[in-house]
Order: sequence, then structure tokens, then C-alpha cells
Amino acid sequence: MKEGRVVKIGIIGTGNMGRILAEALIDGNAVSPSSMMITNRTLSKALEIKKIYPGITIENNATEVAEKADAIFVCVKPHHVFGVLDTIKPALTKDKCVISITSPISVEQIESKVDCSVMRIIPSITSRAHAGVALFSFGTRCTTEWREALFTLFKKVSVPLEIGENITRVASDIVSCGPAFFSHLVQSFINGAVRETEIDQETATKLSSEMLIGLGELLRQNHYTLQTLQEKVCVKGGITGEGIKVLDSETGDMFEKVFRATHEKYAKELESIKEQFGP
Repeated sequence: MKEGRVVKIGIIGTGNMGRILAEALIDGNAVSPSSMMITNRTLSKALEIKKIYPGITIENNATEVAEKADAIFVCVKPHHVFGVLDTIKPALTKDKCVISITSPISVEQIESKVDCSVMRIIPSITSRAHAGVALFSFGTRCTTEWREALFTLFKKVSVPLEIGENITRVASDIVSCGPAFFSHLVQSFINGAVRETEIDQETATKLSSEMLIGLGELLRQNHYTLQTLQEKVCVKGGITGEGIKVLDSETGDMFEKVFRATHEKYAKELESIKEQFGP
């Protein structure tokens, strides 16, 4: 990568996370539409994005993206990554950078397939609101210039954080899966209120959504930590305390089971990926 030049961003795969990534980077003014090119196996999905950002270039296939982009994000399902890398390898000159967004595939595995800089960036849906954490892992051949360039890019839409391979899955559970997990819990919270009281679904949803936004702001502005917030709200002998007692007894080891389940699924995916990439 030549210092000072505009980095051209390529995105291969515009499913859920590929699209979120494109929208976040453009709306966060990290990149301009004219410096981004995208493709998808079903091109209609890419065309939907171009309707919103006309300056984006749609390429016909992954190879065209790899040839024209400097930083190439591979945003396909884990078992499709090997095939994509195999296809685009001839276009990957040493000055380019390949970025995977999927946790089961290590940077070492990607480096075994290509000769350019490699990194893994696991984003979160929260990046769409220019918030949350993006998890970074770097390949041994990844240049300092690419590390700094992508860190700087993602600071505009998230908090970039480098992590070790040993905590990749749990970090991804918290950062990337966490919004879905807690959305599920909040929906159960809302449904319980509707079933047990006279509040309607719309009002309960509105109150809960605004409560979550307020909670996030309290934490973001460092007014409280999670622990001190509970202490402030949960007055001894009060109503909140009664609710906390129920939560303590009902949740039990629920989250341990959640992490156990995600790690078991992760282990199976790792074995499947090893069959493609080799030991």
C-alpha cells in the first residue's frame, strides 16, 4: 500500500454483515462510495446497496473486486471462504490486504492461501450505529501500514481492539452475537410485562427501547459501571430487589450454557474448516 493514496475498499459478499459493513463505513465517513466496490453471488443484493449509494461500483465477480481493490473484505459464509480465496489468489499482489470477518478461520489459515497482508476483523451490527467493538487479529506478514490504515478506518465506526486467537470465540460471542442475545432477552422481558399486566405490546416495546438507549448512555458517559448502576437502582428492601431475586434464581447458569453451546458449535466449524485448509 502506498502511503497517502486513497484506499479502495472491496467487499465480496453483501449478505447481512457485508451490507452492514458497507453502510457503516460510508455513513461513518470512513470511505466514500466512489472508493468502494462490491459484489455478491446474487447481484440483486449488491444492486440494493447501489440504489442507496449510487457512487458504489458493482463488479461482476470476486476476481474483479480483488483486481481493483486495495483492501478486500471476504464477507461470505465460513465454508465458502476457501473457494473465494482460491478464486481471487491470482489477483492478490503483495501490496494488497485480505480481510476475513469470520471467527472460525484463523489469519494463519488465510496466510497459507495468499501472499499479501492478511487480517481478520470481526465486526458487530452495532457498527451500523458507529458504536461497539471491532475485533482485530493480524497475520504475521501484515504490514504496519495496513494495520494502521484499517485501525484508523474502523475508529470511525467502532472501537477497534486487537485480540488473541485463544479468546476469539468468546469475544465474538460478546461483541457480535451479544446484540442478538440481549435483544432476545429484552423481547422476553417485554412479553412478560404484556402477559402479566395491562400494558400493551407497543407501549412496553417503546419503554424498553428507550430504557436501553438510556442505559447505554449512562455507561458511555461513565456515570456508572454495571455494578454501581445496580447498586443505585436496587435499594435494599425495595421493588427492584424483589425482581433481582427472581433473576438470580431463574437465570442460574444460563449464560454458562450459552457460551458452552456457542463453543461446541465453533469446535465443529473448526473441524470442517481444517478439512478445507489442512492442519
